[in-house]
Amino acid sequence: MTFIEAIVWVAIFTMAMVAITETLISFYRANAYTLEQGAAVESARAGITATVKEIREAQYGSDGAYPIVSIAPDSFSFYSDVNDDPYVEEVTYTLDGTNFVRGVLSPSGDPLAYAGTAATSTVSDNVRNAAQGVNVFTYYDKNGNVITDYSKTTDVRYVVIDLVVNVNPSRAPHDLTLESSAALRNLVAR
Repeated sequence: MTFIEAIVWVAIFTMAMVAITETLISFYRANAYTLEQGAAVESARAGITATVKEIREAQYGSDGAYPIVSIAPDSFSFYSDVNDDPYVEEVTYTLDGTNFVRGVLSPSGDPLAYAGTAATSTVSDNVRNAAQGVNVFTYYDKNGNVITDYSKTTDVRYVVIDLVVNVNPSRAPHDLTLESSAALRNLVAR
Protein backbone atom coordinates (compact mmCIF):
# COMPACT_ATOMS: atom_id res chain seq x y z
CA MET A 1 0.00 0.00 0.00
CA THR A 2 1.48 3.32 -1.03
CA PHE A 3 1.38 6.54 0.90
CA ILE A 4 -1.15 8.04 -1.54
CA GLU A 5 -3.45 5.03 -1.19
CA ALA A 6 -3.29 5.39 2.61
CA ILE A 7 -4.15 9.10 2.38
CA VAL A 8 -7.09 8.36 0.04
CA TRP A 9 -8.29 5.60 2.38
CA VAL A 10 -8.10 7.90 5.47
CA ALA A 11 -9.89 10.68 3.55
CA ILE A 12 -12.74 8.37 2.47
CA PHE A 13 -13.02 6.93 5.99
CA THR A 14 -13.10 10.45 7.52
CA MET A 15 -15.78 11.65 5.09
CA ALA A 16 -17.91 8.58 5.83
CA MET A 17 -17.59 9.12 9.60
CA VAL A 18 -18.45 12.83 9.25
CA ALA A 19 -21.51 11.96 7.14
CA ILE A 20 -22.68 9.36 9.66
CA THR A 21 -22.10 11.72 12.59
CA GLU A 22 -23.98 14.56 10.90
CA THR A 23 -26.88 12.21 10.10
CA LEU A 24 -27.12 11.07 13.73
CA ILE A 25 -26.90 14.62 15.06
CA SER A 26 -29.65 15.84 12.73
CA PHE A 27 -31.80 12.82 13.67
CA TYR A 28 -31.50 13.54 17.37
CA ARG A 29 -32.12 17.25 16.91
CA ALA A 30 -35.22 16.56 14.85
CA ASN A 31 -36.51 13.93 17.26
CA ALA A 32 -35.39 15.39 20.59
CA TYR A 33 -38.85 16.74 21.33
CA THR A 34 -40.48 13.41 20.59
CA LEU A 35 -37.99 11.65 22.85
CA GLU A 36 -38.61 14.22 25.63
CA GLN A 37 -42.37 13.83 25.24
CA GLY A 38 -42.02 10.05 25.42
CA ALA A 39 -39.98 10.33 28.61
CA ALA A 40 -42.56 12.70 30.14
CA VAL A 41 -45.41 10.33 29.28
CA GLU A 42 -43.51 7.37 30.73
CA SER A 43 -42.82 9.35 33.91
CA ALA A 44 -46.53 10.23 34.21
CA ARG A 45 -47.54 6.63 33.54
CA ALA A 46 -45.25 5.32 36.27
CA GLY A 47 -46.44 8.04 38.64
CA ILE A 48 -50.11 7.41 38.04
CA THR A 49 -49.58 3.65 38.53
CA ALA A 50 -47.91 4.21 41.91
CA THR A 51 -50.60 6.71 42.92
CA VAL A 52 -53.41 4.29 42.12
CA LYS A 53 -51.71 1.50 44.08
CA GLU A 54 -51.39 3.68 47.18
CA ILE A 55 -54.99 4.95 46.91
CA ARG A 56 -56.31 1.38 46.66
CA GLU A 57 -54.45 0.52 49.86
CA ALA A 58 -55.73 3.53 51.81
CA GLN A 59 -56.42 2.60 55.43
CA TYR A 60 -57.11 4.09 58.83
CA GLY A 61 -54.27 6.22 60.16
CA SER A 62 -51.95 5.06 62.93
CA ASP A 63 -53.83 7.46 65.19
CA GLY A 64 -57.18 5.89 64.23
CA ALA A 65 -58.20 8.66 61.82
CA TYR A 66 -60.50 7.98 58.86
CA PRO A 67 -58.55 6.85 55.72
CA ILE A 68 -59.29 10.02 53.72
CA VAL A 69 -57.89 13.26 55.13
CA SER A 70 -58.99 15.72 52.45
CA ILE A 71 -60.14 15.90 48.84
CA ALA A 72 -59.90 18.65 46.24
CA PRO A 73 -59.82 18.82 42.43
CA ASP A 74 -56.01 18.96 42.34
CA SER A 75 -55.11 17.45 45.72
CA PHE A 76 -55.85 14.23 47.60
CA SER A 77 -54.67 13.33 51.12
CA PHE A 78 -55.15 9.90 52.65
CA TYR A 79 -53.48 7.36 54.91
CA SER A 80 -51.57 4.43 53.44
CA ASP A 81 -48.59 2.29 54.48
CA VAL A 82 -46.14 3.24 51.74
CA ASN A 83 -42.91 1.94 53.22
CA ASP A 84 -43.85 -1.36 54.92
CA ASP A 85 -42.97 -0.17 58.42
CA PRO A 86 -45.26 -0.61 61.46
CA TYR A 87 -46.90 2.80 60.89
CA VAL A 88 -49.36 4.17 58.36
CA GLU A 89 -48.20 7.37 56.63
CA GLU A 90 -50.26 10.36 55.54
CA VAL A 91 -49.86 10.65 51.76
CA THR A 92 -50.75 13.76 49.79
CA TYR A 93 -50.75 14.03 46.02
CA THR A 94 -51.06 17.52 44.66
CA LEU A 95 -50.57 19.53 41.49
CA ASP A 96 -47.92 22.20 42.01
CA GLY A 97 -47.67 24.25 38.81
CA THR A 98 -46.66 21.70 36.17
CA ASN A 99 -45.42 19.14 38.70
CA PHE A 100 -47.46 16.32 40.19
CA VAL A 101 -46.01 16.03 43.70
CA ARG A 102 -46.23 13.38 46.42
CA GLY A 103 -45.84 14.23 50.08
CA VAL A 104 -45.37 11.61 52.79
CA LEU A 105 -45.71 12.37 56.50
CA SER A 106 -44.92 9.69 59.07
CA PRO A 107 -46.59 9.73 62.49
CA SER A 108 -44.49 10.47 65.54
CA GLY A 109 -44.80 11.04 69.26
CA ASP A 110 -46.74 9.32 72.02
CA PRO A 111 -49.60 9.24 71.29
CA LEU A 112 -48.94 9.07 67.57
CA ALA A 113 -49.77 12.23 65.64
CA TYR A 114 -49.22 13.50 62.11
CA ALA A 115 -47.32 16.72 62.68
CA GLY A 116 -44.40 18.34 60.94
CA THR A 117 -43.41 18.71 57.34
CA ALA A 118 -44.02 16.02 54.76
CA ALA A 119 -41.15 14.70 52.67
CA THR A 120 -42.00 15.62 49.08
CA SER A 121 -40.95 14.28 45.72
CA THR A 122 -42.00 15.02 42.16
CA VAL A 123 -43.96 12.14 40.68
CA SER A 124 -44.33 13.64 37.22
CA ASP A 125 -43.36 16.89 35.53
CA ASN A 126 -44.72 18.61 32.42
CA VAL A 127 -48.28 18.16 33.70
CA ARG A 128 -50.64 20.61 32.00
CA ASN A 129 -53.90 20.02 33.89
CA ALA A 130 -54.08 23.61 35.23
CA ALA A 131 -53.53 25.14 31.77
CA GLN A 132 -56.18 22.87 30.25
CA GLY A 133 -58.69 23.31 33.11
CA VAL A 134 -58.74 19.57 33.82
CA ASN A 135 -59.08 18.33 37.40
CA VAL A 136 -56.45 15.83 38.47
CA PHE A 137 -58.86 14.01 40.80
CA THR A 138 -62.55 13.23 40.39
CA TYR A 139 -64.32 11.55 43.30
CA TYR A 140 -67.36 9.29 43.26
CA ASP A 141 -69.67 8.02 45.98
CA LYS A 142 -70.99 4.45 46.41
CA ASN A 143 -73.77 5.12 43.85
CA GLY A 144 -71.35 6.37 41.19
CA ASN A 145 -72.29 10.04 41.59
CA VAL A 146 -69.59 12.69 41.26
CA ILE A 147 -68.76 14.34 44.58
CA THR A 148 -68.56 18.13 44.25
CA ASP A 149 -68.82 18.98 47.96
CA TYR A 150 -65.21 18.40 48.97
CA SER A 151 -66.08 18.37 52.68
CA LYS A 152 -67.77 14.96 52.28
CA THR A 153 -64.63 12.84 52.52
CA THR A 154 -66.53 9.92 54.06
CA ASP A 155 -68.64 9.57 50.89
CA VAL A 156 -65.63 8.84 48.61
CA ARG A 157 -65.50 5.27 47.32
CA TYR A 158 -63.88 5.68 43.91
CA VAL A 159 -61.25 8.07 42.55
CA VAL A 160 -60.37 8.85 38.92
CA ILE A 161 -56.99 10.41 38.19
CA ASP A 162 -56.30 12.37 34.98
CA LEU A 163 -52.87 13.72 34.05
CA VAL A 164 -52.47 15.86 30.93
CA VAL A 165 -48.84 15.70 29.79
CA ASN A 166 -46.99 17.83 27.25
CA VAL A 167 -43.34 18.92 27.23
CA ASN A 168 -43.98 21.89 24.92
CA PRO A 169 -47.63 22.82 24.27
CA SER A 170 -46.70 24.92 21.22
CA ARG A 171 -45.35 21.89 19.30
CA ALA A 172 -46.88 18.67 18.07
CA PRO A 173 -47.61 16.09 19.35
CA HIS A 174 -50.26 17.75 21.43
CA ASP A 175 -51.41 16.99 24.97
CA LEU A 176 -51.69 13.37 25.99
CA THR A 177 -54.15 12.53 28.76
CA LEU A 178 -53.46 9.56 31.00
CA GLU A 179 -56.34 8.29 33.10
CA SER A 180 -56.60 5.65 35.77
CA SER A 181 -58.88 4.92 38.67
CA ALA A 182 -58.93 3.31 42.08
CA ALA A 183 -61.61 1.94 44.35
CA LEU A 184 -60.77 2.38 48.01
CA ARG A 185 -60.68 -1.14 49.45
CA ASN A 186 -60.32 -0.68 53.19
CA LEU A 187 -63.32 1.49 54.05
CA VAL A 188 -65.05 -0.57 56.71
CA ALA A 189 -66.96 0.73 59.68
CA ARG A 190 -64.99 0.88 62.92
